[in-house]
Amino acid sequence: MKNFIIAITLTLLTLMASTSFANTKAANELTKASSTEHSMQKLNINNANLQQLEALPGLGKSKAQAILDYIAKNGAIKNSNDLTNVKGIGTKLAAKISPYLSYN
Repeated sequence: MKNFIIAITLTLLTLMASTSFANTKAANELTKASSTEHSMQKLNINNANLQQLEALPGLGKSKAQAILDYIAKNGAIKNSNDLTNVKGIGTKLAAKISPYLSYN
């Protein structure tokens, strides 16, 4: 009986330690992702070139060029609402790339 209690105790301690380690690891990954997000510099859409725009998620060469053409014709894009006026960019894509952009 004594050996059984010791075995149960050791099993519980092992489970608690692994759970605690998993939670610590998840918290560290979340902190790392959060600090990376804050340190990421936003791309000024009005000063960006074709290659910089193409690097944004969801934008290819044609949509990047459409943004440049829109800016050349209509002036600066002031916000994500203006961005939806660009041919081929709807509200979903504008919302997807807006966290990576500044409009100053």
